[in-house]
Amino acid sequence: MGNKQITVLGLGSMGQTLARLYLDKGYEVTVWNRTAGKADALAARGAVAARSAAEAVRASPVAVMCVYDYRAADAILAMEGVAAALDGRLLVQLTTGSPQDARDAEAWAHRQGATYLEGAIQAAPDQMGQADTPILVSGAEAVFRAAEPLLQVLGGGIVYLGGKASAAAAMDLATLSTIYGTLLGFLHGARVAEHEGFDVAEYGRIVAGIMPTFAGFLQHEGGVIQSGDFAISQSPMRISIEATQRILQTAQQAGINSEFPAFAAGLFRRADAAGLGGEEVAALIKLLRR
Repeated sequence: MGNKQITVLGLGSMGQTLARLYLDKGYEVTVWNRTAGKADALAARGAVAARSAAEAVRASPVAVMCVYDYRAADAILAMEGVAAALDGRLLVQLTTGSPQDARDAEAWAHRQGATYLEGAIQAAPDQMGQADTPILVSGAEAVFRAAEPLLQVLGGGIVYLGGKASAAAAMDLATLSTIYGTLLGFLHGARVAEHEGFDVAEYGRIVAGIMPTFAGFLQHEGGVIQSGDFAISQSPMRISIEATQRILQTAQQAGINSEFPAFAAGLFRRADAAGLGGEEVAALIKLLRR
């Protein structure tokens, strides 16, 4: 993939950013979007605005797609001439979807004679193109290695997750689970802070200071789970059993929403009942496996 030609399908805020990054690196960039006007600013910078999705795909050996969801992606790929145009080309799918979406998309691409990579961008448009911009990628290793230089244009934090096309989407969901779990806990904490008359911005600053240490703790617990050895090493389960119960009681006494602590305390109570109280906190995963 030495020739610097690329097609970008989808010109939302992320798609526009991807196209600009390729233009800035001297690529010949062909762009297409359902709403043609979105290509105007890129055309003014030197991109070629294709008249159809099929024309855009034919213009380059690689098509990078980033649209709202897989429903939109499938509709574009079903347009006249697109499937035939993909024969012998690489489709890099950066649209967010499920692991099953990725498996289906790879199988479809292969039926058209195309190679396929699934990617998950874990950054906002204004964070793209940086040395540490995180992008998860999965698909056949030979295809990934050939495409790696053009993926590096989008971000230096490429994590290749192996040959299963579904891996990037699965890891994206797994990391989002951490994000949303943390966010729910943070927002519940904000209500505790409000109720006690604390400055919530200051609470946010304190949480930000804790995060690097917390990240190291989570990394340790991941190692514990992978090892299968749940002997106490950092944090005994019983501490979390008591702490989540305390958070729940405080919310109930304060009259603030208790859904999040009730869920957390309930899980830890069940872990205790299952005899896991004397193990490392990561042993809670044994309950989630049942």
